[in-house]
Amino acid sequence: MTDKKKDSTHQENQEWIDSLTWIIKNKSTKRAEELLHILQEEAKKHNIAIPEPLITPYQNTVSKDMEEEYPGDLELEEKILSYIRWNAMAMVVKANKADPGIGGHISTYASIAQLWEVGFHHFFKIGENEVADQVYFQGHASPGIYARAYLEGRLTKKNLEDFRHEIQSEKGLSSYPHPHLMPDFWSNPTVSMGLGAIQAIYRARFNKYLYNRELIDEDTSKVWAFIGDGEMDEVEARGAINIASRDNLNNLIFVIDCNLQRLDGPVRGNAKIIQELEGLFKGADWNVIKLLWGKEWDKLIEKDSSGKLRKKLNELPDGQLQKYAFSDGEFLRKDLFESDEDLKKLVEDYSDEELKNFKRGGHDSEKIYNAYKVAVETKDKPTIILAQTIKGYGQGSAGEASNVSHKTKEFDKNQLKEFRDFFKVPVSDEDLEKIPFINPDKDSEELKYLQEKRKDLGGYLPKRKDKSSTIKAPDSKIFEDFLKGSEEDEVATTMVMVQILGKLMKDENLGELIVPIIPDESRTFGMESLFRQAGIYAPQGQKYDPVDEESLLYYKEAKNGAILEEGITESGCMAEFIAAGTTYLTHGINTIPFYFFYSMFGFQRTGDLMWAAADAGAKGFLLGGIAGRTSIPGEGLQHQDGQSHLYALAFPNLRAYDPAFAYELAVIVEEGIKKMYIDKEDVFYYVTIGNDTYPMPKMPAEVDREAILNGLYKFKKSKSRKRKRKAHLFGSGAIMKEVTEAAQILEEEFDVGTDIWSITSYKALYDNAIDTARNNRLKAQANKEQTYIEQQLEGEKGSFVAASDYVKALPESLATYFPDELISLGTDGFGRSDNRKALRGFFEVNAAHIAYAALYGLVKQEQISLEELKKAAKKLKIDPQKINPRTA
Repeated sequence: MTDKKKDSTHQENQEWIDSLTWIIKNKSTKRAEELLHILQEEAKKHNIAIPEPLITPYQNTVSKDMEEEYPGDLELEEKILSYIRWNAMAMVVKANKADPGIGGHISTYASIAQLWEVGFHHFFKIGENEVADQVYFQGHASPGIYARAYLEGRLTKKNLEDFRHEIQSEKGLSSYPHPHLMPDFWSNPTVSMGLGAIQAIYRARFNKYLYNRELIDEDTSKVWAFIGDGEMDEVEARGAINIASRDNLNNLIFVIDCNLQRLDGPVRGNAKIIQELEGLFKGADWNVIKLLWGKEWDKLIEKDSSGKLRKKLNELPDGQLQKYAFSDGEFLRKDLFESDEDLKKLVEDYSDEELKNFKRGGHDSEKIYNAYKVAVETKDKPTIILAQTIKGYGQGSAGEASNVSHKTKEFDKNQLKEFRDFFKVPVSDEDLEKIPFINPDKDSEELKYLQEKRKDLGGYLPKRKDKSSTIKAPDSKIFEDFLKGSEEDEVATTMVMVQILGKLMKDENLGELIVPIIPDESRTFGMESLFRQAGIYAPQGQKYDPVDEESLLYYKEAKNGAILEEGITESGCMAEFIAAGTTYLTHGINTIPFYFFYSMFGFQRTGDLMWAAADAGAKGFLLGGIAGRTSIPGEGLQHQDGQSHLYALAFPNLRAYDPAFAYELAVIVEEGIKKMYIDKEDVFYYVTIGNDTYPMPKMPAEVDREAILNGLYKFKKSKSRKRKRKAHLFGSGAIMKEVTEAAQILEEEFDVGTDIWSITSYKALYDNAIDTARNNRLKAQANKEQTYIEQQLEGEKGSFVAASDYVKALPESLATYFPDELISLGTDGFGRSDNRKALRGFFEVNAAHIAYAALYGLVKQEQISLEELKKAAKKLKIDPQKINPRTA
């Protein structure tokens, strides 16, 4: 290209730039966006490739000329924050001086403090009917929340002194946000990393669901999630971001505390985590706001006419940015600016100390305010704010930007002095080593300001309160129909559950409160009958003609649909379950979630979220479908669940049931609604259901409902009471069918009187047994109180065999409470692909093995001879050389 052509091209380029600049200055940035869009569309018509960068330069999204004046008193807010910072630090340091190794975190709050305080002063609101913004606070920074509540007068000095000493003191504070431990304070458990992010997304979505179903009059609250940048590596933190943009969740704001550090080092030492996250979220169609530099950097970037500073900041890896935060101003000058004369001139008027004190954007209240304001005013999509901060900000030699910052628990005198002087904390040299908790006078400007700001926003946060009223019980006729049995009709408990759900959704007392949740495969569970009745929730309605629209059970999506069919995401469904199950706390509405899933993909796959549900006080029904190791024919190892009821034992406020019959299921669901929503007990339910069909018996007249709920009752007595040889067979869920067949074999072919017992809940029996044993032990009772099992089996003799579709550890956990040795049959081992008959034979839980086990028990009691047992083995086709399913 000739020089003349170069000059012409350069002039033409400059004219385009000048034109765009004129539009921005004299019209608006929105008008500039419109024109660029028009040009892009025109270019596409001519097959001109349009670059679509997802990553913008490493600078603030909200430019200086877009900023509004800060509405608060910055000087007072800084003073207030200095008190909070000091007290948060003091909590951890004092706790570890008194009790070395008790733990706690200082540097995370030091990093995020300003981001929270701007929110507390100007954004986190409580609206009408006490519906507050739902804020998911970053768990490791909890001392900062406690320190603020201390200034507010909600916590005492004693509370702060007893941080992480909940057992030793009734005033003790929990390590992290745990609603179960501090039920009037915390709302959302977040410290299991990544779970806060996915819970926030589905909380925001459920709030829209409530509005679209007209369960709330308006949806004005915001959902804020404060998340560490290292935490964003968790699958749960990233996995549902498309849901937020797809549903236009403009009520959702992520604030990522980008201090560029994990727990042990840089998040992306050789790259840039902020740029990575920008690309990820912009690609998912979120509104991305980068909050990188404070006002001091703004001035430099504005002076950077050569563009060299922008270029260098774009290229710097995070590891070097961490190094700048860790080092002094002299190093920053040499490494960043002195390599180029133009860059060197930019900072020639600044001292090294001034350079060191240049703030990152997440430590500049005015920048934070303007980023938040843009976020809350965004109308059509969720927002993520990528706020650059420094881990351990202000801690100096006690861990600022250090790789050991996360684990710092102790400060020496010099470090305390550095911290005090940096934040201008009013603590004297004489008191420094005492690390006192400090609080301004009640009549001080600082406390008046703090209280007024929270009053203007509606009250204190975090705060948790049950705002719901007691619901009216559903019509008892709904459940009575299922007590009558099915006569000769073969029915599966899954079918029964769907029928119960359909009837509940029509109930005038609570029908609109029912929230069916399913990952996918509604038809597998027979839920297509609910499609037309209730509709599948779709915030934009149904914009297409479904291929099965001529069918009675067509796939009906609707804006006010009740069914949450979330796609193949068990984690998302559990987050939705938590949102629905805690709406009595957030909105005062008793929504009742029924979450259907393959039981294998419940506790095993999303156990951490289930634990979060337990902590959060979520209510509702978890329905483990096609439950048991041998109950899902053909699918094989990955899909077969033989352990969920064992996992369930660990959840203190969970009630777990494995019903075999329709009447058992009806009794359990009716009682569950009563316990959770009428009696308002802090429990939730796990109920396993199957797809194996068989005639459902009528509820025996002598069966007590309480016995079903307590976990054990005699389902059927032996036909003959005169037989000397006696067996007791205990079955549950999917294997009850085999147990009843085994009883028939024993009665008719081996002359053994056999009673059949139904164990509806191993967990109920286990909880009762260990609690009773503990009570007897602590009270040193000579006349021991009996466990429920002992009460039910008192005076019973014979062999005792328990068979379930779960690992043998489940019945073995109760063996000590039986009158005689309990023989446990279960499904230990990997699954296989085959039909039910073959699977139950393989795992030795079929009728033949159950009957044989009972006979073996009688041999050990010398009720029958070994010779008889050998003949029985041959008759029942029991192979002693058979492969061991546990190790196969």
